[in-house]
Amino acid sequence: MFPIRLTDRLDDDLTRVVPIGSSGPLSHAGGDLGDEIAALGDRPDPVLALHRPLRRPAKVLLVDASEGWRAAGAAIVRNVPGDEPLQIVVDDLDKDLAEGLWLGGYRYRDAREEPRTAPIDLVTANPQGYARDLAQARVAARATWLARDLTNTPSNLKIPDWFAEEMSGASARRPGVSVRVHAGAGLARFGGLRAVGGGSKWRPCMVELTWQPPGATTHVVLVGKGITFDSGGLSIKTREGMKRMKNDMAGAAAVAAATLGAADLGLRVRITALMPLAENAMSGAAFRPGDVITQYDGSTTETTNSDAEGRLVLADALGYAVAELDPDVIVDLATLTGSQKVALGPEIAALYSGSDELAAALTEAGAGAGERMWRMPLPGEYADLLRSDIADRHSSPASGPGSMVAALFLRDFLGPYADRWAHVDMAAPAWSDTTQLEITRGATGWGARTLLRYLSALDGRQ
Repeated sequence: MFPIRLTDRLDDDLTRVVPIGSSGPLSHAGGDLGDEIAALGDRPDPVLALHRPLRRPAKVLLVDASEGWRAAGAAIVRNVPGDEPLQIVVDDLDKDLAEGLWLGGYRYRDAREEPRTAPIDLVTANPQGYARDLAQARVAARATWLARDLTNTPSNLKIPDWFAEEMSGASARRPGVSVRVHAGAGLARFGGLRAVGGGSKWRPCMVELTWQPPGATTHVVLVGKGITFDSGGLSIKTREGMKRMKNDMAGAAAVAAATLGAADLGLRVRITALMPLAENAMSGAAFRPGDVITQYDGSTTETTNSDAEGRLVLADALGYAVAELDPDVIVDLATLTGSQKVALGPEIAALYSGSDELAAALTEAGAGAGERMWRMPLPGEYADLLRSDIADRHSSPASGPGSMVAALFLRDFLGPYADRWAHVDMAAPAWSDTTQLEITRGATGWGARTLLRYLSALDGRQ
């Protein structure tokens, strides 16, 4: 990540930033810019460069901050060349500004575009007073970068074992973080995960990433769907439906990034992140519509659609959490259904929970992170749509409210933990076709910052 520094030294030779259209934490710290800005009139662009020959500073960026300081920070960094130093005078630092600078400066690590290298100075009269806010913003942005990197990685590289190795490397650099990889014979009870990964030459696995700090009194289990590529299996997707399916593990990326971020912040919350990883491919070994599989909890599922594979691997992970981990809270994130986008559009995730308190806490955390979600109902009568004649349930009805039914399917594996569980269907927000506000084109890293804010609130010190 490019450096953002706190300083109390102002350099009049560097590009300066002035906010327009909103009060907030930026100012131009003196100068006679008022008349020049007023003479410009209405400006449709979010960022406008004002060049001032023979005057200091010689260049001023006028920034529309009406969308908030995270978006303003992203707009600033995108409009300054990566090798050009920049000064932003901070009257009252908002963490969202620093987050936005880093989020807007994200480049996928294998992309051809060069990342920013020149530093950005945040000039304030009290640098020490803002050091903690800047550190928290850095961790949140770094977690989002990691989630974006993992999701943007092409699927020919991102096989389940690769993801497991990435997590092992990340945990080795953090005291208190450990990794356990369930694979091979260790997946004997994971019937859903074995079925979904059975058609690929790359073996499935489940990564269990744990942050266990001293003094933790709350245990949160995070579960993230980790389909490293989804062809649809024998229920094959269309070409258009398949081409972005490297992002079908964005839930696993988000929970991994949030757990590592919590460790970097030293949060006093025990976290176990479960990431069931598989490639849903086609071969003679692929599972078939109509097969009956035995899930981790011993119940059976009739697999009526091999393109409804995510709920099968999540069901195993949830069953494992209930049987083995004794959590206080379970939250799962998944790019689960196209119905989520139909219901809520491309930017708002669907939230399901039997707990008003948990739903409210996650919604508040998402709002603070700029990652919106909307709570959806869990109508019990729709559970009849999952009734099977030959198994305890089937995986997917031919019609009906797909996102709700998928959530009801998952709830079936929670038992007494159903009132401590939340499911977030983030299928659409996990990916963006355009660069806008703090979002860059491609993987958005959706969920990592929301989870970090939620976990920080549980800690109570942040």
